[in-house]
Amino acid sequence: MREGSNVNKTCSLFLMLALSVGSLFAGDSPAQRKAPELAFTLPGVGPKLLSQFRGKVVAIEFIMTTCPHCQAAAKVMTKFQHDYGSRGFQAIDLAINVLANNTSAESASEQVSAFANTYGAEFPVGFLPQEQMMSFMGFSIMDRMVVPQMVLIDKKGFVRYQTPATSGPEWEKQMSETTMREHIEELLSQGGAAATRGSKGARLAASPKGQ
Repeated sequence: MREGSNVNKTCSLFLMLALSVGSLFAGDSPAQRKAPELAFTLPGVGPKLLSQFRGKVVAIEFIMTTCPHCQAAAKVMTKFQHDYGSRGFQAIDLAINVLANNTSAESASEQVSAFANTYGAEFPVGFLPQEQMMSFMGFSIMDRMVVPQMVLIDKKGFVRYQTPATSGPEWEKQMSETTMREHIEELLSQGGAAATRGSKGARLAASPKGQ
């Protein structure tokens, strides 16, 4: 009987640990990890690093220039930049499709510049290879990824919210402009230290449409 009791206790402890670990990845907990370095190119500027924006709340939106939902999202990002830029917010769009098929950097720059001009993006719009974005986001090549993908990084360089790779109820629930504003306001209000406790909001989700 004592041995069985010990087994039951062990199983109970394991279950509690599993539930605790699992909750870190549940929809009601924001992502929290140190953002890897990310290199990208801005037309007319050249190479840039994510670390150069340290000290700001950074919203990076990974897009495809041909995606209608990415085009619409660029207009929302411009509103965010207008509303929060003076408080230390930085919006960045990065196209992941313009280097496909061995396209030259010059041609990629032209495509990105045309996107920014056409859709009124009043913030930096650059580009990088898709595989670089997948690594940054922690996505697998097996994921059926949708675009746009959004990641919010706090003033200390920690990823606090990011979209899941695939679509689902969380996408529709969390992609509203209101929700994104709540997350941005939250991160702007912090004094620079990465949070150690999860906030009430679910992980930020972006529009699941467009590929």
